[in-house]
Amino acid sequence: MIFSKTGKENTEKVLKTAIDAARTHHIETMVIASSLGETMKQLPPHDGLQIICVTHQFGFPKAGELEFPAETRKMLEAKGIHVLTATHVLSGLEVGLNKKYGGFFPPQIMADTLRMFGQGTKVCVEIAVMAMDAGLLPYGKPVVAVGGTGRGADTAMILTPAPTGEILNVRIHEMLCKPGLYE
Repeated sequence: MIFSKTGKENTEKVLKTAIDAARTHHIETMVIASSLGETMKQLPPHDGLQIICVTHQFGFPKAGELEFPAETRKMLEAKGIHVLTATHVLSGLEVGLNKKYGGFFPPQIMADTLRMFGQGTKVCVEIAVMAMDAGLLPYGKPVVAVGGTGRGADTAMILTPAPTGEILNVRIHEMLCKPGLYE
């Protein structure tokens, strides 16, 4: 499915498509990016699926603050959804070094290459690797990842994640939906 625009207007269709694909392909785990929890609030029934919500890291976008609301975290965890807050694999350390020293670093090149397919593609790969690093995903098994551009979800894919130390072993199997990037 190709969307004509990026953004949150696609969230409902993306989440439904992602859940349907997980069931069709007998995938047990979904990883969903959500910076404020709004995407998670639109999650339709997902019986039998393990859901992991990956938030922005502490200090993003404002130093010393956690963007993801504590009450939303509690609500999701009460529903059995794991909420992971961790350093962004493709933009954590490198962004800080670039600000101080200039230049570019391999993770930034990887992130920009993935963005050629859309911001949501980069997000999907990144959150799956972050969840793998946290020990929340089964090694070597495909998952469904959901990401977006700005707010909401506009991209979903089936991929087999790998930990950061093996990031080149990530395999994207199927793009379920994404924006067409004709804007």
